[in-house]
Amino acid sequence: MNMHDTAAPSVLNRSDTANLVRRVVGPALLPGEEGYQSECATFNTMSTVRPAIAVGATSVADVQAAVRFAAQRDLPIAVLATGHQMVRPAAGAMLINISRINAVHVEPARNLARVGGGSRWWQVLDEAGKYGLAPAGGTPPTVGVVGYHLGGGASPILGRTYGYAADHVQAIEIVTVDGKLHRVTASSEPDLFWALRGGKGNFGVVTYLEFTVFPIKRFYGGGLFFAGEHAAKVLHTWRVWVASLPEEMSSSICFLRQPPLPFVPEPLRGQFVMHVRFSSLRPQEEAERVLAPMRQIAPTVLDTITELPYRKAGSLFIDPPAPVPWVERATMLRDLPGGAVDALLSMLGPDSGTDLGFVELRPLGGALERPPAVPNAVAGRSARWSLFGVGGGRPDLAPVFQEQLSALANALAPWAQEETNPNLLSAAQGSTPEEMRAIYGGERYDRLAAIKKRYDPRNLFRMNHNIAPMANGKLHPQNVRTRRPSTPTTHEISR
Repeated sequence: MNMHDTAAPSVLNRSDTANLVRRVVGPALLPGEEGYQSECATFNTMSTVRPAIAVGATSVADVQAAVRFAAQRDLPIAVLATGHQMVRPAAGAMLINISRINAVHVEPARNLARVGGGSRWWQVLDEAGKYGLAPAGGTPPTVGVVGYHLGGGASPILGRTYGYAADHVQAIEIVTVDGKLHRVTASSEPDLFWALRGGKGNFGVVTYLEFTVFPIKRFYGGGLFFAGEHAAKVLHTWRVWVASLPEEMSSSICFLRQPPLPFVPEPLRGQFVMHVRFSSLRPQEEAERVLAPMRQIAPTVLDTITELPYRKAGSLFIDPPAPVPWVERATMLRDLPGGAVDALLSMLGPDSGTDLGFVELRPLGGALERPPAVPNAVAGRSARWSLFGVGGGRPDLAPVFQEQLSALANALAPWAQEETNPNLLSAAQGSTPEEMRAIYGGERYDRLAAIKKRYDPRNLFRMNHNIAPMANGKLHPQNVRTRRPSTPTTHEISR
């Protein structure tokens, strides 16, 4: 946080907010008022958000009024869409909840989707599916569409074929700190268009987004689940096998320790399994031939791989359908030699004693490493692998989860890289400008910071993985120190 945040949090009363209440259609709520807690609720129940005021925006006009109110009072601004990525508690801030701005419209003649800032992936999957079209989305379907794009968006099914979701954004409508609405494209405001696609929510409130959807009706995919006792054989075999997959096929592998809860398939409840995820855009017969060596490794506890309509893309993973508490951390890797696999097995295998319920290893490459047709600020393209770990369900174990996630990151450090896709960051990562500069890479971060100075010179949009505005070619003095949050939260999951 910067120097504004170290001061006493702003306290507002009804006389302060009377004019704002008259201007907005949605609720404008103060702490303690009815509806305030639900307006601030996040998908990760360990992400407590307690702003000075929470506005439930119903339109672009509501967003503009809220932004102007905050700017006039020098209040930092936090934006909540679906609540998957809230990385600061927003004390003393204006919280703008845009979940009500969630319309989704698909133009099949142009292969284009237009979505509101609070839309979720299940809406786009359903609407695009009516026309045999598919978005380069992530999972679970409850994740926010806009935040996913602003951080990059590595689709587990389409990413290796088409690249990051951000590479296919056509237009962005955003309210900047002066309350103005901009329609940003590659030709209208090229610097801001570059920065928004990868720079996350550092430049304003995105109210609408337009992006390409692809002519894909169905895919072949699902999961192979092996008993945890076969972890070493499965992981070593998978590492070699996955390296030869064509770009139209994707796979990831997960150390999965499932709770005994109803949303978990019965054979997996309370079990430790190795979950091999697989998807293919090629004909089923070809995909089955490629997959055969993995199916022969060991007996499967469960095999869910089949042909599916693309709107069922979220079924590849077993994600909680409702808000839960969790702690997370991610690492991007340059390489994954046998020694790295052995390190993973030591930390996560059947004899490790770990409490982490979910750790996924995903190969990247293909179109994800190629530059897009229209350049953008997405970081981490040089990585070959991503590792994402979660400990959840037990808030009392948060310190244990944090310690084990840190130990896992340290074990993989010899193969890790600093430059990271921002959608993978936890709240504990990137908490200073120096760390953010390393995460984005120096040249990219400096350009982002210069654009930030033009559009948000006071850094009011800082309740995030913050890009500090440049001042005279240097990081602005008020943004040099940032307090680390006590509890990591979550991100717009791009699993």
